Amino acid sequence: MFKKFQPSTDISGQTSVKSSIQRSLRANLLSQWNINPETLEEIWPKKESITLVKCRDHISIYALHGEPLFLQHFDDPLIPTLRLLHKYPFVLPKVGVDRGAIRFLLAGAPMMCPGLTSKGGYLPPAEQDIPAGKAVAIFAEGKEHAAGIGITKVSTEDMKKINKDVGVDTVLYLGDDLWAIQEI
Repeated sequence: MFKKFQPSTDISGQTSVKSSIQRSLRANLLSQWNINPETLEEIWPKKESITLVKCRDHISIYALHGEPLFLQHFDDPLIPTLRLLHKYPFVLPKVGVDRGAIRFLLAGAPMMCPGLTSKGGYLPPAEQDIPAGKAVAIFAEGKEHAAGIGITKVSTEDMKKINKDVGVDTVLYLGDDLWAIQEI
């Protein structure tokens, strides 16, 4: 999504978000992410106005004082930026890939089920099943911080059963052009 992103050409405009839409965004964040109202207040203070940055391919980036906080593609789930995820690693459910998949993850490739189900990979237990279409933090084997963020194509239980094809579509990863941007 952000493999070749240049703010000078890919951003079509910036507008302040109305307070009614900000309330709905806050409610969506609380329902989609694993956070409480206090943490959301820490990330995005209620008194602060957020800016909508419209980009190519129907991508909306929401920024606070120029710092990108989260993004959305069409009506997909709200996805935190990787920098925000590093500050608040508990925001998204966690999946992990083995060492062999790291170079593909850092190139922006989708994560295949075998890389998630192998010895070095990680999928949550059955009682914490992550459904399809949910944003997840992708951790690399042996690393402390998330190396990427993706959207699950199938549930984690189906990944374990099927064990082939794409399990997670990679949206953001370390080294992509959004990672390089500190301020929009």
